[in-house]
Amino acid sequence: MNLIFERSQPGRRGGEPPRYDGLPHVRVPDELRRIEPPRLPELAEPEILRHFTELSTRNFGIDTGFYPLGSCTMKYNPRINERLVGLPGFAQLHPHQEEDGAQGALELMWRLQEILQEVTGLHAVSLQPAAGSQGELTGLMLMHSYFADRGENEQRRKIVIPDTAHGTNPASVTMAGYELTPVKTDPRGNIDVEDLRGNVDEHTAGLMLTNPSTLGLFDENIEEITRIFHGAGALMYYDGANLNAVCGISRPGDMGFDIVHINLHKTFSQPHGGGGPGGGPIAVRDRLEPFLPVPAVVRDGDTFRLDYDRPKSIGKVRGFAGPFGVFVRSYAYIRTYGPRLREMSEVAVLNANYLLARLREAYDPPFDRLCMHEFVLSARALKREHGVSALDVAKRLMDYGFHPPTIYFPLIVPEALMIEPTETEPKERLDAFADAMLAIAREAQQEPDVVKQAPTSRSVRRLDEVKAAKQPVVRYLFEEHPPARREPAGAGVEAPKGV
Repeated sequence: MNLIFERSQPGRRGGEPPRYDGLPHVRVPDELRRIEPPRLPELAEPEILRHFTELSTRNFGIDTGFYPLGSCTMKYNPRINERLVGLPGFAQLHPHQEEDGAQGALELMWRLQEILQEVTGLHAVSLQPAAGSQGELTGLMLMHSYFADRGENEQRRKIVIPDTAHGTNPASVTMAGYELTPVKTDPRGNIDVEDLRGNVDEHTAGLMLTNPSTLGLFDENIEEITRIFHGAGALMYYDGANLNAVCGISRPGDMGFDIVHINLHKTFSQPHGGGGPGGGPIAVRDRLEPFLPVPAVVRDGDTFRLDYDRPKSIGKVRGFAGPFGVFVRSYAYIRTYGPRLREMSEVAVLNANYLLARLREAYDPPFDRLCMHEFVLSARALKREHGVSALDVAKRLMDYGFHPPTIYFPLIVPEALMIEPTETEPKERLDAFADAMLAIAREAQQEPDVVKQAPTSRSVRRLDEVKAAKQPVVRYLFEEHPPARREPAGAGVEAPKGV
């Protein structure tokens, strides 16, 4: 497919800007004037329309196919929620609107807070964090303020994180000024409790844990883990990225967690990806409520208001009250499901276990257990015996019309393939995906070069991803623009990922 500049023909126009007589002449200062006019593409309107329509057909999204991106819960979002968020009273509400003119919006936010308290089993919620990563940082800031209020902040400088954690967890720990203490995973995919005991003491501020983990496994020792941390006076932080597996079934607060962030854009109907918008509300136990960000959305009788009178608050973590459109979509989604939110999680877990059962003989499962909403397989046998890596499998899936799953994560699983089908995919779609994965495993044995040269049916084939990251071409360079590469990248592109 040609770039729009490559389709350009001198002198062609898609329209002319209107010219108005009598307008005052505005002189552009000499230092701001262009020496030459910009080189813009020149096309007639039909060609412009066809170009961008063709571009749109190259996009892959949940509306066009299965998106099994592990730990990201890329699931279908009902279109009714998009209609609701576009209602004028929501979409056109100004953030500086007085409270008495924004009662509907404030009531929706307050009711969403109440729902999230029930879902998490905790006592108070702030909707302010704009994403899960900001929710993590906010939770750690709450820990900081909590221990400072108790006079223990200088003493408690360590945060424990398992080796299966999301990559944002250690980044958030560093940003919050804490020291990272890693713990290992045991042979069943749980936190190694004995390793944990030796890493928790009076200097520990808390634990950051995703449960179920990025391995797609619910930790079998969660009650003992809670006793260890609370016994040392430390706090428990729950990364809610995988709440899609347990919503309505178990609650983080009941497991003993003190702080939880929730990814509204993953669990409760918010278009996900492309950099946002997201929503990462944070729920806390009552002893941490005084430190939540301001403003708090509160109810006084039949009216709702923003409360800034919180002397111990950590302050604001973003502008205004949070990503409001996300709240509308999530509230609509939750009210539509009602008590059937449990069914959402149950079907997600069922779909994942069905796929695991179909694929476990062709790809190595690192842990012999039932999974939750996602699971991890390993292509290490294919790599060892046939030279076919997890990256090769992912690229070949594109030829079968499927978006690849997450690969090479978690880092503790060599040649990892992390797959999350979500609850919105029917059995027919799951079977088609499983058939493709099994076909690729057969190809790896019989025709490994076919897999290693994939994708062959895409407009762009195997790219030099290292070069693309280090030397990106982000603008059209006209005569100096490099030609499009049609051949596969060299064998040196892929870094070694274990055997």
